[in-house]
Amino acid sequence: MSGYRYGRYADGPDPLAPPADLRAAVDELGRDIMEGASPESALRELLRRGLPGGRGLDDLTARLWQKRAALARRNRLDGTLQEVRRLLDEALEAERAALFPDPDDDARFREAQLDALPTGTAAAVRELSSYDWRSPRARESYERISQLLGRELMDQRFQGMKQAMGGVGQADVERIQEMLGDLNALLAAHASGQDVRERFAEFMRRHGEFFPEDPKDVDELVDVLAARSAAAQRVMNSMTEEQRAELSALSQQAFGGSQVGSQLSALDSLLRGLRPGEDWDSSARFRGDNPLGLGEAAQAMADLAELDQLAEQLSQSYPGARLEDIDLDALVRQLGPEAGVDARALAELERLLRQQNLVERAPDGTLRLTPKALRQLGESALRGVLDGVRAQGRRDSRQAGAAGELTGSTRPWQFGDTEPWNTPRTVTNAVLRTSGTSPGGAVRLDVVDVEVSETEQRTRAAVALCVDTSWSMVQDGRWVPMKRTALALHHLISTRFRGDALQIVTFGRHAEAVDVGELTALEGVWEQGTNLHHALLLAGRHLRRHPDAQPVVLVVTDGEPTAHLEQDGEAVFHHPPLDRTLARTVAEVDALSALGASLTLFRLGDDPRLTAFIDRVARRSGGRVVAPDEDGLGAAVVGDYLRSRRRR
Repeated sequence: MSGYRYGRYADGPDPLAPPADLRAAVDELGRDIMEGASPESALRELLRRGLPGGRGLDDLTARLWQKRAALARRNRLDGTLQEVRRLLDEALEAERAALFPDPDDDARFREAQLDALPTGTAAAVRELSSYDWRSPRARESYERISQLLGRELMDQRFQGMKQAMGGVGQADVERIQEMLGDLNALLAAHASGQDVRERFAEFMRRHGEFFPEDPKDVDELVDVLAARSAAAQRVMNSMTEEQRAELSALSQQAFGGSQVGSQLSALDSLLRGLRPGEDWDSSARFRGDNPLGLGEAAQAMADLAELDQLAEQLSQSYPGARLEDIDLDALVRQLGPEAGVDARALAELERLLRQQNLVERAPDGTLRLTPKALRQLGESALRGVLDGVRAQGRRDSRQAGAAGELTGSTRPWQFGDTEPWNTPRTVTNAVLRTSGTSPGGAVRLDVVDVEVSETEQRTRAAVALCVDTSWSMVQDGRWVPMKRTALALHHLISTRFRGDALQIVTFGRHAEAVDVGELTALEGVWEQGTNLHHALLLAGRHLRRHPDAQPVVLVVTDGEPTAHLEQDGEAVFHHPPLDRTLARTVAEVDALSALGASLTLFRLGDDPRLTAFIDRVARRSGGRVVAPDEDGLGAAVVGDYLRSRRRR
């Protein structure tokens, strides 16, 4: 029997990974939006922090910065210079050891030559270029300097070249010189606008071994070379003036007397012209103890640039940013495969939010929650509110309507429903489900087939929910509870008491009738004024549009009326309240009482002036006063609405 091997799934997203939790995502979005964030910024914030228990863009960005800091803190750029100095000292030590026992004058003269060498590494190497070494070990060490410089200079501009080149013999130099000559000719032709597709194919056929990246066309080749060349230039920019001078002088010793050095300079010039947008001028500070060779230093610079680019992509702070912009290959290269999995999961979450019609673009280009997402938010808010209602000892009525007139519509049965079954719809569902699958054509009922007939109260209600949106609601932490309350009541009425007509009215300096989506996205604005007069005026208009419905007015506020509306539509604010403001507010209360409205005032906070005013209004209108805390506001409002329905 053949064996099996198991390992990490690496080819794209894990097919067995759990799906993105869209409900949790919508709840998180809704919380931020109700706190005043725009849907666009709320989505960005969700992706930044990730879902509870998951990793977001902030975590990935922090890991990028940690790696970047470690790279600069651990390394230094003078590894090649140090290695050249070590080889030079090794050669001089071996040569002096060979000269010391020899008594002839030539040995003393050679020792004098060595003692007179310049102190600078590059000058000493250049001075010894014509020296006739007596020690074979010294000659070998000195020749290794030229080979080292050749390998490092090539590895600095062609990634992986150091490993590919075993040495830099005469044959290697000739092969490199031929490749560079062909490369410069190819790039010069490309820069002049010529069609170089055939020349590129021929070039790769002859010299492809130098390019492990396997570019597919000349533009990809230029991209690879320019990025590496720019990184090499940034290495030079990051060195001290003395180190740059030493390295420049040493570079002339590489490859013997060949033209490789001048060809590399010509290549750098061509690449600068073809890719001026590359970062050729910046530098970085390396302050560690680990010396890097030129090729390693160029790779470190390339890594720093890639880390910076990834950080920008993860920031999503530029116009039109999408998670699809993230270079997953680069992310995996820098942080490992788990980072790629995290980024794919976040991109999938963003894609599903759009695909599942939970977020959409408004006509003005901004992002907003769809009605479907608002329904989910309302359902979540109602669930929490009903838990509070039950905790207060009230029963959660799950009926679509009470006391029984059939509306003609049906819905799937839910646990706890007491409405009558709709037999035709239930049997039809069973037939459609089992058609062609049951032996002998038998029809078997299942709980998923059951539909109930919805009923409607004989007395419907027109409900005006007036919510205070003055700055004190934001300042004192009542903004989100107020929005959750409105969402919960809206969802309850729209799904279980559809015959009722709900109007939400916000009031600050002015009042305005809004839909639930507008209220959810409403941002808190510093504005003085609590215009209850205007709010009650709009509530009365809503009630008059539904003369056949039982009128219900629910007011949520944390401040006494400090503004009213004049005849010309101008709002007048004054604190403490003017007598005219209070009189006009009370006049609207009287107008609602004349309509037979049931008025309940939900007082937030313990302001004595507000308490006195609301108590007077309740006594005058025969209404009720409820003083919940912020956490109990939703249960109080929904519970009062359900109580009024039972009373009717």
